Amino acid sequence: MFLSIKEMQRGAVRFKEVFQPGAIEFLDEQIQQAGPLQADGTAELVASIMEIRVRGHLAVRIESECDRCLEAVDFPIDTGFDLLYRPTPAPSEEEVEIDDAGSDIGFYRGDGLELADVLREQILLTLPMQRICRQDCKGICPVCGQNRNQVDCRCHQELPDDRWSGLRNL
Repeated sequence: MFLSIKEMQRGAVRFKEVFQPGAIEFLDEQIQQAGPLQADGTAELVASIMEIRVRGHLAVRIESECDRCLEAVDFPIDTGFDLLYRPTPAPSEEEVEIDDAGSDIGFYRGDGLELADVLREQILLTLPMQRICRQDCKGICPVCGQNRNQVDCRCHQELPDDRWSGLRNL
């Protein structure tokens, strides 16, 4: 769904959309939508500077690999959002400092915003930085490659003594 400035000039635009898995591309092969994404909210113009405010709620299940053991993990996301977007400023040769207030504002180009892009951004920001299946995940054995959560492989990896590493190059 395209959130058009022309429509917002007449009043707030309500949206209630369902995106099936695969409709939104997350640009990361490990992140997949595991169920329908439901989003509802409003988009409206704020002030005379063509600032767009998008408020709403989204709910979706995201599936990804555990960063330690590579098993599939489900991340349910159920969150609200309140976002501001301004038109992209004209390019400038000089550097411009962004203050704290400016770091919370997104930018758009053209006649509006694509709702799928707004939702993708919110999902990626909501996912944890380190996606793990559980806090005590043991990961993969670096010697034999087995999942240590499922098998106790008893491999022993010798750590070299770094104090002698300079002599190895002689």
